[in-house]
Amino acid sequence: MTAHHSISDDGTVPVACTLTAAGLAAQGDRWQRLAARALTERTETVRGLRLSFRPQPGAEEELRRLVAAENQCCPWAEWAVTTRAGLIVLDVRSSGEGIAALHSMFTGLHPAPPVLRS
Repeated sequence: MTAHHSISDDGTVPVACTLTAAGLAAQGDRWQRLAARALTERTETVRGLRLSFRPQPGAEEELRRLVAAENQCCPWAEWAVTTRAGLIVLDVRSSGEGIAALHSMFTGLHPAPPVLRS
């Protein structure tokens, strides 16, 4: 699928996802799998959303692949992965209607069970 992004009269990209229904389902499944093993927290911010993940093997690589796809299908938001305080952190920011859209995203993701250490 080739994504076409139109720019509105005010110079902004519309708040819309360009994935097909099948693409959206596949992307959602990948987010669910990553969350089930590594998500520690979902926090709404003033400009968007923050997701924090445990640095489990392969988690950062999968997160970066997911973010690369999101950058293509949802260019109205800024997607940034960083590491801090022993966590992999995704900060997603937008403005206007994009903030509300981000607040409604990923509400179905649940933190992974805590890692038990013996």
